[in-house]
Amino acid sequence: MDAWKVELAEAFTDPKRLLSFLEIDPDGALADDAALNFPVRVTRSFAGRMRKGDGLDPLLRQVLPASDELLAAPGFATDPVGDRNAAARRGLLHKYTGRVLLVTTGACAVNCRYCFRRGFPYQDQQLTRSAEPTVLAYIAGDESIEEVILSGGDPLLLGDRRIGRLVASLAQIRHLSRIRIHSRVPVVLPSRITDALVTAFAGTRLDPVMVIHANHPNECDRSVGEALERLRRAGVTLLNQAVLLRGVNDDAATLAALSERFFGAGVLPYYLHLLDRALGTAHFEVSEPRALTLHEQLRRRLPGYLVPRLVREEAGQPYKTLL
Repeated sequence: MDAWKVELAEAFTDPKRLLSFLEIDPDGALADDAALNFPVRVTRSFAGRMRKGDGLDPLLRQVLPASDELLAAPGFATDPVGDRNAAARRGLLHKYTGRVLLVTTGACAVNCRYCFRRGFPYQDQQLTRSAEPTVLAYIAGDESIEEVILSGGDPLLLGDRRIGRLVASLAQIRHLSRIRIHSRVPVVLPSRITDALVTAFAGTRLDPVMVIHANHPNECDRSVGEALERLRRAGVTLLNQAVLLRGVNDDAATLAALSERFFGAGVLPYYLHLLDRALGTAHFEVSEPRALTLHEQLRRRLPGYLVPRLVREEAGQPYKTLL
């Protein structure tokens, strides 16, 4: 079995075992009911970057169930960005001009507690192999589409063969020019970025782009840097989108360090998202005025190319709202 599959199989799925590994007393730190609503999954690689004995570690906060998830909050819903209304075919979302998104799988290497798709009906909406011909025909029939985005869940948890076959099929559609993957895997499961995977993704005529997802500078260690370098050598354009999260990265020094750390690994900052208001995530929200203040502080600290665009996604809008 591939090393990354072994590591994925050994991921923490019991929050008490995760806290024991981190030498943190689970009493008062754990909300079992929240874990029942949305299961825990944390790779050992990601857990290994958390500070032992620190119940407020910013990486741990992103993945540990909290009682706040069970509190009702006005304005928070199961489909905060309008994915269901954008479904043009099974597994295909068509929100924006010139590009479509494929929901390739519901699986993730890490279950982030702030996930905007934590209530998404993957069993009915993800792209199955039997649905692929219909989706490919839809894309081939619309010459305005220039880019296809593979998303999920996390598309890099698909096997190399399926990724390679899907990308190769897309490359045969003449009006497509780019293939993009949105993935947290290079950060939380860097062993997945193998030469075979890179060839499957970046080995066609389509320009390859990968948007990784990292929220805190501590998420980047040597193994992550090596995985990103493998992608860079293959000509993949690397971008990062982060989510502004209370108690994780809601200060200018942390956000500046995030941009600088990942730029050192060859990744340009892309978006800094306001929280998508998914049910159970209200405790992560940072107010818009506070977000604007932080963004202004970033602009004062960093050169322009290291400042991500501050955005909000709104259901039914033809593009992300720039703040």
